[in-house]
Amino acid sequence: MKTVKKRAAGPRGDVDRAGFLALVCEAAEGIVRNQGVRALGMRPLAAAIGYAPNSIYNAVGDLDAVLLRVNARTFARLRDALAAALDPAGSPRANAAALASAYLAFVAADSAIWSLVSDQAPARGAAVPDWYWEALASATGLVDGTLEPLLPDAAERAQAVAALWASLHGLASLSTSGKLGALTDAAPADLARMLVARFLAADPAG
Repeated sequence: MKTVKKRAAGPRGDVDRAGFLALVCEAAEGIVRNQGVRALGMRPLAAAIGYAPNSIYNAVGDLDAVLLRVNARTFARLRDALAAALDPAGSPRANAAALASAYLAFVAADSAIWSLVSDQAPARGAAVPDWYWEALASATGLVDGTLEPLLPDAAERAQAVAALWASLHGLASLSTSGKLGALTDAAPADLARMLVARFLAADPAG
């Protein structure tokens, strides 16, 4: 297997490409969590992992490519958190509420990294690798599957997933930024459950 070579003076042994990608992403996440996204650059990132900047460019790409990889990892972690919240014996509505609560808990636990999903995410249709959209779909797909018994039409369900996802994202952003308190004293989880309940009870045709 091809390895990514580093400087001989570096502190780590040679790693394969998958290991190097993980190393880069973990270091990028650490910088963002501890210093903020403005501190993230190729030189600080290279210094954090003990490799020359060219090693990152050659194996991963530029900083935008690094952020895509970080976001894909975030989607994978979110998928696992959402999957753990599902109750196989629960009703679709109960599971939808559980997914909403799990989403908010996930964002609150790692808000700095989650902010990259919206602040650094590419637009739909942008020229990015398929693995990025597949990582996003792995998370949203759980919501789609949960809503399928309630919304059997695939097109309508896709719109419902997008609407709920966007609404919860807005709620989470207000909550983690401390701005939700200007609107209400209610707990974000309570608002999320109410949002899901009212949404699923409403007639989308008006």
